[in-house]
Amino acid sequence: MIAMHMGGGNIFYIIITVGFMLLSRWVGSVLNERFAEYSQRSISLSGAEIADRMLKDAGIKDVQIISTPGQLTDHYNPLKKTVNLSDVVYSQRNVAAAAVAAHECGHAVQHARAYGALKVRSALVPAVNFASRFMNWVLMAGLIMAAYGNTTVLLIGVILFGATTLFSVITLPVEFDASNRALAWLDESQVMGNVDHDKAKNALFWAAMTYTVAALASIGQLLYFIMRLLAARR
Repeated sequence: MIAMHMGGGNIFYIIITVGFMLLSRWVGSVLNERFAEYSQRSISLSGAEIADRMLKDAGIKDVQIISTPGQLTDHYNPLKKTVNLSDVVYSQRNVAAAAVAAHECGHAVQHARAYGALKVRSALVPAVNFASRFMNWVLMAGLIMAAYGNTTVLLIGVILFGATTLFSVITLPVEFDASNRALAWLDESQVMGNVDHDKAKNALFWAAMTYTVAALASIGQLLYFIMRLLAARR
């Protein structure tokens, strides 16, 4: 019975892993298509200028806007208080650049307003960094030892994996809220027309979907390891 259950568990793991991998690739391809399309839609301000205006309108004066190498490297650093925009986002004047710049500034606004979910995510970073470093090795060793009746190491691995899953889940409200703040400001400031606003909203939606897929995949994999742990303890 246990062997049959374990076989079913392995099939479940393969399904969720391959399924979410394919889903992630599809979402990523749609995201790239949307950003490529909206990068052709010109506006009057560059990404850096969009970021500067949004921060000023929010009354934030201690955050620096800098250009960072690479593609899709845009992020907000709460420790250094910098909005880091990739080269193309920083300098280009189009809807995609505006959407990304405003989104990253949304994180700066969250930080300035002490947004709860961002504070929780930031607090989890040290634990997640530790868990990410060791959890694969611990889970592998735990699965081997569980076959011989020792489930302690597997339990530790599940806890470590649970920390990374919690981080993925907490990331969702942080990302969606940053996009909502960005879109609200873009609408209020009227730096883009209504049509372009809808395009920016669509671009940010697909960007958020990448985090959603990652969180769901992590939850599915966590359930698999919990199943393995429970089966080994019977």
